[in-house]
Amino acid sequence: MELIFATHNRHKLQEAAAIAGASCVVFGLDHVGCSEEIEETGETLQANARIKAEYVFQKYQVNCFADDTGLEVEALGGRPGVYSARYAGEHCSFQDNIRKLLVELDGATNRKACFKTVIHLILNGQHYEFEGRVDGIILPEQHGTEGFGYDPVFMPDGFNVTFAEMSEYDKNAISHRGRAMRKMINFLQTL
Repeated sequence: MELIFATHNRHKLQEAAAIAGASCVVFGLDHVGCSEEIEETGETLQANARIKAEYVFQKYQVNCFADDTGLEVEALGGRPGVYSARYAGEHCSFQDNIRKLLVELDGATNRKACFKTVIHLILNGQHYEFEGRVDGIILPEQHGTEGFGYDPVFMPDGFNVTFAEMSEYDKNAISHRGRAMRKMINFLQTL
């Protein structure tokens, strides 16, 4: 089976393809000639994932899925949440976001956080949703060079390394996106 992943983010595409393995071939938006950025105007992860999947399905009539991911930090009342990718501003870098997060958590004793990913799948016109979550803490400084986003400061529960210190294989085995993707892949294998 082939699916279009509604993303231009090569890191996300690489992770999704690795998780899907041989059970499903995952292509990005470039595969269907989509070069535009799909605006995330939703107030929730679910809404943003659905907006992106519906855009691709309506415009290209292909089986597709989209995701939205948020980092929710307990001491910040769940922020950055749905705004995780643009926490430090519209055209910010991963480093800008991390710096803002660490400044806001400076001196905080509660550093509990979770990553959530919601996947919205449209298959033959039918809609399905899958969610993955991983709990952990935000470290006061960055560790590791792998991954992307908040990976250098997020240490999942039960581990003594950040996502950025893990191999792609190890991260995918426990990550929020990995969990949501496996739920989707398991569902597809039942069809």
